Amino acid sequence: MPVLSPRLRRKHPPLAAGRVAGPQRRSAPPRTVGTAIAAGTVDRSRSPHPGDVVSRRRRFVPGPADREVLWLYLLTRVGIWTTAYCTRWLFPDDRKTPHVADFLAPWQQWDWGHFLHIARDGYFPGQAGPWMNGWDNREAFFPGFPLLLRAVHTVIPHWTTAGLLISFVSGAVAVLALARLTRLHLPDVNAGQRAVLFFLLSPCAIFLAAGYTEALFLALALPAWLAAQRQNWPAAAGLACLATSVRVSGLFLAAALAVHFAVTARTRRQWRALPWLALPALPAVVYSWYLRIHTGDWMAWKHAQERGWYRDFHAPWEAWQNTWHAAFAESLPTGYALMSQAELLAMIAGLLLVGVLARQRRWPEAVYVGLSLWALGTSYWYTSIPRATLLWWPLWVLLAAWSLRNPRVKTVYLCLAAPLMTVFAVTFLSGRWAG
Repeated sequence: MPVLSPRLRRKHPPLAAGRVAGPQRRSAPPRTVGTAIAAGTVDRSRSPHPGDVVSRRRRFVPGPADREVLWLYLLTRVGIWTTAYCTRWLFPDDRKTPHVADFLAPWQQWDWGHFLHIARDGYFPGQAGPWMNGWDNREAFFPGFPLLLRAVHTVIPHWTTAGLLISFVSGAVAVLALARLTRLHLPDVNAGQRAVLFFLLSPCAIFLAAGYTEALFLALALPAWLAAQRQNWPAAAGLACLATSVRVSGLFLAAALAVHFAVTARTRRQWRALPWLALPALPAVVYSWYLRIHTGDWMAWKHAQERGWYRDFHAPWEAWQNTWHAAFAESLPTGYALMSQAELLAMIAGLLLVGVLARQRRWPEAVYVGLSLWALGTSYWYTSIPRATLLWWPLWVLLAAWSLRNPRVKTVYLCLAAPLMTVFAVTFLSGRWAG
């Protein structure tokens, strides 16, 4: 090899091993599948690249942020079970008894009895039904949770334990989905954990741990909304279909998905996914058909709610007036009056939430929360609106965003919400009405 003079070496530096001589170019930063989809440069009709498959797999693998969320979830479960243990000793059925109630007795309250009876005996056991006096109106509850409860019971013989396990696993899925959904809206790395913290310490968080439908519904609804953000409409519709089998609120989710589809679909290929949006209505249609066979009434579930929970239609101002009277006119026992006050506050919070969402032009979420408020706010009086706040995921995302802009929001919220959560938990676990 010829030896270059110092001047030539300065003009033509030696090449590194493996490099090719040519003009120097700055390498472009790697593009992820998500950014390529957002830029419209990925053809979804082509076979997936191996890197695309890896990216999809990573969505289901918990990362460090997800593990922090799960750790927070476990800590709050320990706190709730500690509250249940103390409540069992402090509030026995007989104040003079030296014997404490069964370990799982605090969780066998109110709606749990309906889910248990449906899972164990069916909707109309032994020709019983709404034509009988003293009927429990169990057909007001959609079959998704009781069916899953019956399936889990085949493995776990104890009914209450099976119901609590369903809520425990569902709650873990729900908080992971909420954290990921929050991180889609907020760039801060701690945004997801903060939204989950507000969610798990909300006043009615006790219902996420009980054998109720809230945790299971969110475990289906939140991934459905995540799928919709990624334009995966078959997955979004399928998950929303399962959510509708659990609660009628799934129809509100379906309406929000339809609005989201309408404001995001641009190309003809995207509009081909439109028929999927009819899928979430299928469980409601099938269940109504089942009730029509057994009762002769297509809307038997709605009429059962009217008989058992005064959910017959009233104008919104009439429902507000009746709830106000129940809260402050000393016409009900103090426990029910306090819960009526909570109903009024939850309605105000919901209306403010819809206003903020509309102002931000987040129309799908505004439709979802607005339909929920309309359904709950047009009964004789308000019932279970505080519980419904658990299902308003935009509330927890907005609170996280607000707290990131103003750190005092987190402190104020925790100082107010944590005591209220304890009050609602003790109220429910001691067998009193908690909404």
